[in-house]
This record gives sequence, C-alpha cells and structure tokens, in this order.
Amino acid sequence: MTDYDVLRVFCGPHGDHGNELAVVREGSDVPDRDERQALAAKLGFSETVFVDDPERGVIDIYTPTTRLPFAGHPCVGTAWLLDVPELVTPAGVVGTRLDGEFTWIEARPEWAPPRTLRQYDSAAEVEELQVPPPGEWIYAWAWEDAAAGRVRARAFPGRNDGIDEDEATGAAALLLTAQLNRALNITQGKGSQILTAPQPDGLIEVGGRVRLT
Repeated sequence: MTDYDVLRVFCGPHGDHGNELAVVREGSDVPDRDERQALAAKLGFSETVFVDDPERGVIDIYTPTTRLPFAGHPCVGTAWLLDVPELVTPAGVVGTRLDGEFTWIEARPEWAPPRTLRQYDSAAEVEELQVPPPGEWIYAWAWEDAAAGRVRARAFPGRNDGIDEDEATGAAALLLTAQLNRALNITQGKGSQILTAPQPDGLIEVGGRVRLT
C-alpha cells in the first residue's frame, strides 16, 4: 500500500473539525493517472494530493472521481506539509505563506471549478439544509454578521461519489470572496474556519489551520 499522510485542513479555533486530506509525498510511487484516480477513490477523502516534486511544490489533485487542476483545501494542506514558497498546479502557480497558526495560499478565482453560490437569509436556514440531490455543486451561505464579514456556509459537491457534504472548501470560499470583493471569516460544516482576503491583480488569499492526524 502506498504511504500517505492524512491532514485536517481549515480546523476550527480549538484545532477541531477541518476537512481531511490525503497527501502522497512520493508521487513517483503512483505515476499513472488512472492508478492515482483509483487510489483516490479507494481512500475516499474529498481530495487526495500526489506530490511530484517536493522541492518545487509540483502537485496533482484528485477527488474520488476526477482530477482537478486546482483546489483550495488540498493546496493549503500541502503548503503546510511541504513548507514551500509556492505550489505548481495544472491551473497555475499558487503562492503560499505560513503566518503563525495559519497557512495561506494565493490563487485566482478563474482556477476554481464551477460552483453554484446560493445565498440564504440566515445562518439558521443554512444549518437546517438537507443534502440536495446529486448533479449540482452548491455552496450554501448566509451572513452571520455582514459588517464583520462573518459567513456561515455549507458545501454540497453533488458528485454522487460518497462525499455528500464537504466540511471545508477553499475553492468555493475563494469564489465567494471574489464575488463579494471583501475579506471573509467563514464557518463551514460542523465548525471549520476559512479566512479569505482579496489581493491586488485579481488574486485571492485563502487561509486556515492545518493539523496532522
């Protein structure tokens, strides 16, 4: 069996929650894309990362059913694990930095896969949502405190791959930040925390806590 690390990305203030991520540090152990896809499906995490060059930060990202050119929580988690200044993804070069307990990435909204951003009237309404039928990737959100930029969110990938709800979703947070054009403090899922901030030249920073399980 290929060795891999399991991280929790976008943990809450007390180090709990977060979205699990598998990272195969020796990507050369699984060089074939079909084999990588099969391993990602077997592991069953929302995403699995294969590191093809740890010094340059070259990575390859898979869900249980598809390959992604970019994804937020895999980049944040891998940036923390490798401690490199940037990651090289098929979508482009992702800037990274560590700042105290937070790990940050810098990426472009157009790199993120399409998401339906659906606003609700209250955080309570978001919390009461049932998992929708498969077919549409929905990021449900509402203001908890608009003045403070605090958001309550839940994410439903809709891929019918065993991941009914994503505990924390960096790409969707990136898209929401670009749409609102302001810094956000997002509580997602059962208690994960995602911080975001627009940057010059259309870039968005996405940050969170990472823990090794």
